[in-house]
Amino acid sequence: MSAVQAIPRISLLWLLVAQVLVIIPHLAHLPLWIVALWLVCAGWRVQIYRMRAQYPATWLKSGLTVGIVGGVYLSRGSLIGLDAGVVLLIAAFILKLVEMRSRRDALVLILLGFFAVVTVYLFDDRLTTVAFTLLPVTGLLAALIGLQQSPLQQSPWQPLRLAASLLAQALPLMLLLFLFFPRFGPLWSLPMPDQRGVTGLSDSMAPNDIAELSRSDALAFRASFEGAPPPRNQQYWRALTFDKFEGRRWSQSSEVRWTSAPSWTPAGEPIRYRIIMEASSKPWLFGIDLATTELERTRLMSDFRLERREPVDQKLVYRVTSWPQALREPTMVKPAIRRVLQLPADGNPRSRAWAQQLKDQYPDPQALVQAVLQHFNREPYFYTLRPPPVGENSIDDFLFDTRRGFCEHYAGATAFVLRAAGVPARVVTGYQGGELNVSGNYIQVRQFDAHAWVEYWREGTGWTSVDPTFQVAPQRIEQGLEQALAGEQSFLENSPLSLLRYRHIGWLNDLRMSWENLNYGWERWVLGYQQGTQLEVLQKWFGRLDSGDFVLALVGGGGAVLLLVALWLFKPWRRERDVHQRLYLRFERLLARHGVQRQPGEGARAFAQRAELALPAQLGHIRAFADAFEAQRYGGAPSAPDHLQCHLRALRRALPIRLLRRD
Repeated sequence: MSAVQAIPRISLLWLLVAQVLVIIPHLAHLPLWIVALWLVCAGWRVQIYRMRAQYPATWLKSGLTVGIVGGVYLSRGSLIGLDAGVVLLIAAFILKLVEMRSRRDALVLILLGFFAVVTVYLFDDRLTTVAFTLLPVTGLLAALIGLQQSPLQQSPWQPLRLAASLLAQALPLMLLLFLFFPRFGPLWSLPMPDQRGVTGLSDSMAPNDIAELSRSDALAFRASFEGAPPPRNQQYWRALTFDKFEGRRWSQSSEVRWTSAPSWTPAGEPIRYRIIMEASSKPWLFGIDLATTELERTRLMSDFRLERREPVDQKLVYRVTSWPQALREPTMVKPAIRRVLQLPADGNPRSRAWAQQLKDQYPDPQALVQAVLQHFNREPYFYTLRPPPVGENSIDDFLFDTRRGFCEHYAGATAFVLRAAGVPARVVTGYQGGELNVSGNYIQVRQFDAHAWVEYWREGTGWTSVDPTFQVAPQRIEQGLEQALAGEQSFLENSPLSLLRYRHIGWLNDLRMSWENLNYGWERWVLGYQQGTQLEVLQKWFGRLDSGDFVLALVGGGGAVLLLVALWLFKPWRRERDVHQRLYLRFERLLARHGVQRQPGEGARAFAQRAELALPAQLGHIRAFADAFEAQRYGGAPSAPDHLQCHLRALRRALPIRLLRRD
């Protein structure tokens, strides 16, 4: 292979480093055999460079390709979708390393690496991940620089420094495009990666479901309010409403998806806030009752939950206006009333009998509800993450035997008893409370804040929410899960390394809060900087902008930034002040008029020697000027432009007068 086509050692080194850096952030969703594949291919590539191995034959490359495709299919169950597609991309990125023969192949591998870096953001867009991806980008740039024929091939650190410098020079333009470039919706959609690792509320509820979810410290969403947030005991974040009971499990009836939006009347002062929601792979959103939003393709369902047409597969930012005192559905048609009174034909006989006693004793629905709540408050019931198992008659077992349960036990039992007593009721699941980050003035809600409560209906009054858990463990509502479970020490017992378990250590908690506040700023101002936010920011800076002004500002601002970068790179003011360079250009033009033209890339000494051969009569003057120029320009001699000017003037006088022209 010719020297022109050979891949320089420095470039190969940085290609290997860049491949490692590209693969690292993908490891969480790549099969383990990809790591083994890279180790084999990297070792093979090094042996090829040392001339101890041959390039793979065509039959071997074909076999490797078939094997990779089969491995992806076996590990992902399909060759379609982003998850499988990214594995195929990384595998191709690795295999190309062994096949690479020429600089052109190396350039293809580098460009493929840039594309592989971008695919990381399909799975993880956290600040740490984005910051880390600057490393593989720098490594790929260093490999690209190392491909060029230059002295930079002598040291591996010089390409790295130049690559870092190029990234720094691109930052101003990148910032400008981020701020001003219009946000467009996607031109096409692709199947998102499988959300197998996502935890969250389910579309049904059975005993112990939420208790298991409350063992997770994963973030569900963050909420920042316009003004002071409501008190913690009013922070009930609705997600789902369950109006169907199947003997053990609560779920949604199919009718609620097709009925029209509910009737409601705003009352009191609204609460306005912004939510940054984590990916859940579910279509429902979160909000305090009664929640409304202007988010596209989202509507308020008949059971007062917010739902999108598509699942939330990536972080979602949306604004919400809530009316906590709104009158919700003061009248209902009979089919809807029957739906929220539905119970199985048999089962839980003791609970049904108790409900009939309550109905006889308290004919008023509100008094009956209060009687049920007082029962939980006065009787020996216990709030625990370790409830004993219940049998087929789960309500009876909980109410009269175990008397130990989590929020879903109390909410499910209350809704069952109210229905059995003739009071329309249903279970609501979502989250309750959250942790206030004082420095960022926002609330962060985690999976262990998952909660279930009850709402019942009366003619003219509509739906009213009650929380039976408050009667048993008021500290759960007013302080949080950790305080409610302080006695049994079960808070995040399966996550000993979670920093949330050590909130009592002041400096460690402050450090955690500062880091979370940094991540919140990243999500709000970078990930959340979409069309609506961009328009708000630009109007705040420049007032109302029409499309023409916006394009003019974008083009003008971009041109200004590019001009500043060009001035910083080329520094024309230095060239104007370089007296030695200006005098040498005059020296070149003078000799060019006498037939001695300087060649591209020709050094000062070589040019002077060639001029001496062409004009031997002026050898002394040419050599005197060249020596003086080299001494002052490169030899460290004191700068003496007047001395250099004298040699140039002497040369001009010595040249034949008939050839002279005004310089």
